[in-house]
Amino acid sequence: MKPLFLIGYMGCGKSTLGRRLARRLGAEFADTDALIERREGASVADVFRYEGEERFREVEREVLEQTLAGTAAVVSTGGGLPVWRDNMARMNAAGFTVYLRREAEQIARRLSPYGRQKRPRLRGLDDAELVEFMSRDMAAREPFYAQAQLIVDCGELSDDEVVETILRHTMQNE
Repeated sequence: MKPLFLIGYMGCGKSTLGRRLARRLGAEFADTDALIERREGASVADVFRYEGEERFREVEREVLEQTLAGTAAVVSTGGGLPVWRDNMARMNAAGFTVYLRREAEQIARRLSPYGRQKRPRLRGLDDAELVEFMSRDMAAREPFYAQAQLIVDCGELSDDEVVETILRHTMQNE
């Protein structure tokens, strides 16, 4: 089985849905942010803050290469991973990419206070600032995300419906 890469903005449900997909497929799951934290011995927020975005993106690329060489069948990527260098092309060439598209307002509602705190770029923003920031940032990332082989508009779908949609398309593309 080729790897299934879940991409999309931070907080859109990549990790949650990725675990569910892996269970349904009887496959191994990998989360690039968790792999970075294990490798670096620090949170994503701390790597980002203390070593800078450029270093974080380099480590993220190394982790992507590790997942391409590994056995994980379902991979949840960090929100910025598809935007950096040729990461999106690498994922499209190696596996099946799925963009989980949600509106900024929906993601903001999904984020717990901890979810906001652990994401360095969202810290300290009130609700209105959060939605405004995410809307701008998502618009800049959209051209990269839109290169995915499957785009799932998650706004009106339950998590179960999203999983079923992805499974239906992956079976067609095998």
